[in-house]
Amino acid sequence: MSGHDQSGDPDLDLLLRPHRSLSPLGFWVLMAVLIGFSFVGGIVFLLSGAWPVIGFLGIDVLLVYIAFRASYAGGRAYERVRLSSGTLTVERVDPYGRREAFSLQPHWLRVEFDESAERSGLRLASHGRSLTIGAFLPPEERAAVAGVIRAALANLNRPLA
Repeated sequence: MSGHDQSGDPDLDLLLRPHRSLSPLGFWVLMAVLIGFSFVGGIVFLLSGAWPVIGFLGIDVLLVYIAFRASYAGGRAYERVRLSSGTLTVERVDPYGRREAFSLQPHWLRVEFDESAERSGLRLASHGRSLTIGAFLPPEERAAVAGVIRAALANLNRPLA
């Protein structure tokens, strides 16, 4: 009998998502302000005889809208890290919903994280295979995730009393 949960629940279940600094409400407020400034600016240019500028102001608003929508689409991607007594599974879902799953043996798993490198990933390595996770996370969050995974692995590999 193992000292770990036998109900099928994982010992660790992490959901890693890219950070988006502007909420959806903030996005709509920003767009409303941008549209308002463009409208007022367009009226000023129209009254001064520079009516072609109105089209460029509209294009600017459209490009900002498209850029933010593309950024939010990228935010739909995530990685789920699940650790159970027999396997560590990483499931990646891209912004389009395509799924990819990787499994590593947890008892010999190494968590490799170089805190000095700005854009280094968090690597999980076991039996000659390695996988980089959380590349979209800032370094502080990658370090925290590395600590959580190391603690869960230590708990999983702890001898039974």
